[in-house]
Amino acid sequence: MKINFLITLFFFTAFTCLQSQTVENWRGPDRQGIYPAAGLLQEWPDEGPEMLWSFEQLGTGFSSPVLANGKIYLTGTEDGIGYLYILSLNGEFEKKFAYGPEYHGEGFPGSRNSPAVSGNMVYLVSSMGVLSCMNPDNGNKIWQLDLFNDFDGKNIHWGLTENLLIDGDRIYCAPGGEEYNIVALNRHNGEVIWASRGAGGQSAYCSPMLIDHNGRRMLITHMEKHIVALDEADGNLVWSHPHELRPFVYPNTPIYHKGGIFAFSGYGMGAVKLMLSPDGSSVTEEWRNSDLDNQIGGAVLVDGYIYGSGHRNRFWVCIDWETGETIYQSREIDKGTVIFADGRLYCYTERGELALVNPSPKEFSITGQTMVTLGSEQHWAHLVINEKILYLRHGNAIMAYKISR
Repeated sequence: MKINFLITLFFFTAFTCLQSQTVENWRGPDRQGIYPAAGLLQEWPDEGPEMLWSFEQLGTGFSSPVLANGKIYLTGTEDGIGYLYILSLNGEFEKKFAYGPEYHGEGFPGSRNSPAVSGNMVYLVSSMGVLSCMNPDNGNKIWQLDLFNDFDGKNIHWGLTENLLIDGDRIYCAPGGEEYNIVALNRHNGEVIWASRGAGGQSAYCSPMLIDHNGRRMLITHMEKHIVALDEADGNLVWSHPHELRPFVYPNTPIYHKGGIFAFSGYGMGAVKLMLSPDGSSVTEEWRNSDLDNQIGGAVLVDGYIYGSGHRNRFWVCIDWETGETIYQSREIDKGTVIFADGRLYCYTERGELALVNPSPKEFSITGQTMVTLGSEQHWAHLVINEKILYLRHGNAIMAYKISR
């Protein structure tokens, strides 16, 4: 009897620890826009994939849904106040909790940032710089910080935009101050683990990533004038590389692959590939490409080629990872966001086109297409795939599509 009890306790503890370490956040497990899925449709019928359900009572916003603990979490704005919305996997509204004021000035009011979920804690940062850890059962705030008043940051033109990064017991964000340029916080209580001056400059709409380069863990992000790498353990600046344009807008998480870092931004600036030294202590610029001047839509690396769309260059491109050469350009659909799963690109454009594309260095081959007619405002939110379902947020609406047989 005692042995059975101990075995049960062991498995319960192991399950609890595993669950507590599960983090669901923006653009897939590694923030690279790659979703682990199999058995998905490789072609869509003429009318597009089947819509399973829709919900059209979200507030205004551009953030993407996050799925965790059998729920869907989103942010939206009503009358200038940000809310965390919680839906069932069937699209049924369950509850919402206010978390504070959101950006409502000139130019695209609404929530910008997707929630991050770890265990039974939901983390939100508003466009006004308030970082909250919430209990999703009752909406209580476990802890809260003002990144501008508690630290020395200040807001940016279109409101702070950063999808929070969680790793273990830490949460990372960039207040953009002089002393507190980038910080690592204890996610359980909000206490500062380290504060870094970085390379200076304000926050610049970028969502950071963690990489492991030959055993060296670094936080990579894009600040006002530099791409920077910080030592994950203590926040010390490892290296910085100039990459500056006006306005200072770099919303795309960089791509890391085999010692290379691909960073890209809009307004005609384009992309740069940096190569890390073996120990990660320095970088050299390998190539630049001005065709992929992606503003907010992200890009994906698939089988040695980068796929994404431009900003001022309103076309889709395929770029060779090794050489930086543009293999082709395509204007078959408008510019937009992109993710990848099970051999296909999923493209969602600013005109509301939703397209399934076969990624190939030979041609931009569309194997299915439909139009998004529900929702409001701009078509800017990034797509999400979970359990063979495609989730799409358009302003006040979220839709779920069946993309498997």
